[in-house]
Amino acid sequence: MGSPITLHRSSFCKRAGLALASVILTSTHPCVLGHARGAGQHTMRERTVCADNTALVEELRRRGVIQSEKVERGMMAVDRGNFASIPQMAYMDAPSPIGHGATISAPHMHAYCLEALSPWLTPGAKVLDVGSGSGYLAAVMATLVQDRGSKAPGLVIGVEYIPTLVEAALQSAERDPTSRPLLDAGILQLRVGDGWQGWPESAPYDAIHVGAAAATVPQALVRQLAPGGRLVLPVGLDGQEQVLTVVDKDYTGHVKTKGLFSVQYVPLVHRNEA
Repeated sequence: MGSPITLHRSSFCKRAGLALASVILTSTHPCVLGHARGAGQHTMRERTVCADNTALVEELRRRGVIQSEKVERGMMAVDRGNFASIPQMAYMDAPSPIGHGATISAPHMHAYCLEALSPWLTPGAKVLDVGSGSGYLAAVMATLVQDRGSKAPGLVIGVEYIPTLVEAALQSAERDPTSRPLLDAGILQLRVGDGWQGWPESAPYDAIHVGAAAATVPQALVRQLAPGGRLVLPVGLDGQEQVLTVVDKDYTGHVKTKGLFSVQYVPLVHRNEA
């Protein structure tokens, strides 16, 4: 484990919009609890802060958020710190701003979504990540579906409507030693586009993840879901109740929808509304 990380309230709060008591993370105590207030939040919440990516993933596994070896392996392989705009927030279990009103979702939410999609994240699978933002989750999924050397090497396409975020995500993926070869091989692709419309050029997809809340399930995404595939997304209006929802399409094309639990995400925006 690396050197201890000290988070000082003065600079941390100004950069992240947080109120957080100073903490020192060491190899003896790789994760601690602090109280933080995220951007747009009016109440303090207890947050877990870890020293590095390994400690964060181990903490999520200890808490039962990560339940499978597959998800643990994927999140271990891709260092969240390489995709975070605010280094001091990289290993905090909280959403982190990445600019333009977007966030990188809290690690526990990434883990929940990966677990919900885990049976579909198999070598050679095709995956669409809508509202890919930082590119982190797309990179994790790409590590799980890669099957280089085969006729179906796997594919993860991240779609984000803000060009500067896509540029930043590509730079982050280039910086990450696990993600860089996946970019070079074309297994991980990050594109500028309207998430509501998906990415029909490479459809159908075995799995689709949406990282922002849609008022209703986008029918374009349902159409791009392969028979036997699964779509995971938050559904609900901004500022109102949202529910993490799974949409399963059987091999006859019949679609079944199920709500999992309440969540809070930024809204999924049409590109022409930006």
